[in-house]
Amino acid sequence: MAMTMTQKILAKHAGLDAVTAGQLIEAQVDLTLANDITGPVAIREMEKAGFDKVFDRTKIALVMDHFAPNKDIKSAQQCLECREFAKKYDIVNFYDVGEMGVEHALLPEKGLTAPGELIIGADSHTCTYGALGAFSTGVGSTDLAAGMATGKAWFKVPSAIKFVLKGKKAPWISGKDVILHIIGKIGVDGALYKSMEFTGEGVAELSMDDRFTICNMAIEAGAKNGIFPVDDKTMEYIKDRVHRAVTVFEADADAVYDETYEIDLSTLRPTVACPHLPENTKTIDELDHIEIQQSVIGSCTNGRIEDMRIAASILKGRHVAPGVRTIVIPATQEVYLQCIEEGLAKIFIQAGAIVSTPTCGPCLGGHMGILAQNERSISTTNRNFVGRMGHITSEIYLASPAVAAASAVMGYICAPEDVK
Repeated sequence: MAMTMTQKILAKHAGLDAVTAGQLIEAQVDLTLANDITGPVAIREMEKAGFDKVFDRTKIALVMDHFAPNKDIKSAQQCLECREFAKKYDIVNFYDVGEMGVEHALLPEKGLTAPGELIIGADSHTCTYGALGAFSTGVGSTDLAAGMATGKAWFKVPSAIKFVLKGKKAPWISGKDVILHIIGKIGVDGALYKSMEFTGEGVAELSMDDRFTICNMAIEAGAKNGIFPVDDKTMEYIKDRVHRAVTVFEADADAVYDETYEIDLSTLRPTVACPHLPENTKTIDELDHIEIQQSVIGSCTNGRIEDMRIAASILKGRHVAPGVRTIVIPATQEVYLQCIEEGLAKIFIQAGAIVSTPTCGPCLGGHMGILAQNERSISTTNRNFVGRMGHITSEIYLASPAVAAASAVMGYICAPEDVK
């Protein structure tokens, strides 16, 4: 029976020869993930159900990243609950202030995610790890509680949409532009509970950071997961990070897809998602003069070293426009250290930006960059819903690090080539 890449991974973890779209299965998980918001809920549910042990202390990750460093007493209590759980069950992969990072950047960096694995996390952007050829998806905290205790989870096998990438990227085009273009094309429910499988010669044009960004935002099209084929770039990325055997899966040549889209990378222009949905996209050339008060460069979507380098290349020797608060958030301690060693942090500070400790911070309206009434931000984050970053009258425009940095310099949303 012909299967997609995702279906093959699910079949293996369910101990089945084959699965079909719509089938309900119980599968073994390779890793469970929670953060300082979803972790306490899962912990309480697990203990309420009477479980007094975890399935594998090496296969549970707890990352304190959303409201950490703690912004108030409530967030401090949430982290304390996670710390006590990690200590009680001797959880190996517990990441707190000083060692943590934004979870979906941190876990691949630490080698906790690998090709062919099945990963669940109580955070919708867990789909990020599909960049490595893994099946990863977000679940509720109750499902995560069961996963932490038993190492198993229930799934309905998704059907799939194939995205055939071709052509070469133009300068300044990144994975963020690719996924915003796709979401603008199919809509925020265009891949509802489906697997977004990326293939084609254009995949080789994308860096691993590009792929992480694209899979990270698969959920913004309603997808169950996003996934890329495993190639030389994938194997190079995991070479010094993953020290266990991995299984590489490929879709069958005659696998069935609900739809197929061709995306010519050479035709893409920098793309921006206007308020208040990720599908409300326009190319940079279609936008009017839109002034901003804040620029955020970071998050689990665009806080990796490649993103930092791109932003720094535009900010170098320039200064952000008066009245534009520019917040740069390296996604992990390792990325932060690279920014220091490569002189990027100095460039950011000399340009009038601030450099934050790794945190989700402003992405979810947590801290480190809340918007006031009627303020407008360009942001490399993944959602621009009403009130997402602050006041309900504020606005968020989603864009790549290149566009966010260029806009910070000019004071209005613009293309990188327009920076003077």
